Amino acid sequence: MSANGQLLSARFGRRDGHKLSVYEAEGGYRALKKALKEMSPADVREQVKAAGLRGRGGAGFPTGVKWGFVPANAEKVYFFVNADESEPGTFKDRYLLDYDPHQTIEGSILSSYAVGAALCFIYIRGEFGWLVDRVNRAVEEAYAAGYLGQNILGSGYSLEMIVHKGAGAYICGEETGLINSVEGKKGQPSIKPPFPAVSGFLGAPTIVNNVETVATVPWILNEGPDAYRRYGTEKSPGTKLWSVSGPVKSPGVYEVPLGIPFREFFEEHVGGMADGERLKAVIVGGSSVPVLTADEVMATNLDYESLAAAGTMLGSGGMIVIPESSSMVDLIEVLMHFYWDESCGQCTPCREGTGWLHKVVGRVRRGAGEHGDLERLETICNGMAGLTICPLSDAAVMPMRSFLAKFRTEFETLIRKDPAPEPTSRWARGEVETR
Repeated sequence: MSANGQLLSARFGRRDGHKLSVYEAEGGYRALKKALKEMSPADVREQVKAAGLRGRGGAGFPTGVKWGFVPANAEKVYFFVNADESEPGTFKDRYLLDYDPHQTIEGSILSSYAVGAALCFIYIRGEFGWLVDRVNRAVEEAYAAGYLGQNILGSGYSLEMIVHKGAGAYICGEETGLINSVEGKKGQPSIKPPFPAVSGFLGAPTIVNNVETVATVPWILNEGPDAYRRYGTEKSPGTKLWSVSGPVKSPGVYEVPLGIPFREFFEEHVGGMADGERLKAVIVGGSSVPVLTADEVMATNLDYESLAAAGTMLGSGGMIVIPESSSMVDLIEVLMHFYWDESCGQCTPCREGTGWLHKVVGRVRRGAGEHGDLERLETICNGMAGLTICPLSDAAVMPMRSFLAKFRTEFETLIRKDPAPEPTSRWARGEVETR
C-alpha cells in the first residue's frame, strides 16, 4: 500500500519512468501475472467493482458496472482507451502517458481481459505527437516482453494493441465519436442507445475508458479493493489526479485522496495564489463545468458528491484558477469561442447555439452590447441544453449560465457602455489565429 498516496504518480517527473525496466523493477506487470494465473475475467471485474473505481474521464460512472454491460455471449469485444485529452484545463492523462506509459498499458491489458477483448486501441489526441511515439515504443517493449500478443505469459489469453493517433478534434473525446473516428467515419457522436457496450466498434460490444481509469486497475488488483477504499470517501473512493492551471504558486498535476477539503489542497499542495494575485473563482472540473466563486469553492471538498452539492461537477479534474485581475467576460468569450470552433455541426442547437453564444458575448465584451443581450444569452442556453446527441452543447451552456449568474455585474457594466477592460487572454488580444 502506498503510504504517500501516490497510486498513479510515483514516477511523475522521472526521466526514466517511462522505461519497461524501471516499471518492472518497481512491481510493474505483477498485477497482470497475478490476474492471468489466478483470476478469471469475472474475478477482475468484481475486484474493480468492489473497489468502487469511477470513470475518470468526466462522467464518474462505476467502472466495474460499465464492464458488466458487455453481453456474456458476445463473439467479439473491443476495448478502447480514451487518451483524446482535449478539455481546456485538463492535462493529467498527458502526464500518465509521458512519464509512465506502461502503467496505462498494463491497466489496458487487464481491462481488456476483464471484458474478453482481443483487440485494444489507445486513441491519443492528434496534437500529442510525441506521446504517440512514446506509447508506441512502450507497446513494442510490452510485446517483446510477452505482455502482449498471442498466449500472453502462457495463459491462453491473447491481445493485440494498436496506438491510434486522432486528428485533433475535441469531439472525438466523446466515446461514440472516438469509435466512429477509428472506423474511418467523421468524428461525430452517434445516438444512444444502442450504447457501445452492446454495439460499438464494427457493431460489436465495445468498452471505452479514460487513461486515468485503466491506469488505476493494476494498483487495485495488487493491493485489493479494501486498500483502495482506504483513500477517499465511501461514495468517492480512491485518489484523483488534478490538473491545476492559473496564477498559482505551483501549477501542475497533483494526486490526492478524493474528499480532501479544497482549502487544504489549494493552500498546502498548490501553495495558494501567486504573489500579487487574489482568488476570484475556480472552474474545478475542466472548462465544461459551472464556475464557483472563491467563497463557494473554499467551503467544499474535492469529491463527486460535495462538488455536485455545491452546484458544479468534478468532471475531468481540470482545475482552472481565476484571479481577481481577470475579466470574467473576457474568459467566457474565450470558452465560447472554443466550443463554437469545436462543435462538429451535427446538431442544430449546438452548431448554431455555440456560434450565437460566442457572437453575443463577444459584442458585450467589446462594449457594443445591447440591452437585452444577457436575457438573449439565457434564451440561447435554454434552446441548447439537453437537446443534442452528445454533451458538447451542454458543456458550453453550463459555464455560460454560471458566469452570468455569479458575475452578472461584469456583463452589465459593459452593456452600460463603460470602457471595456484590457483583454487578459492571448486570444482576445488577437495573438491567436481564429477562423
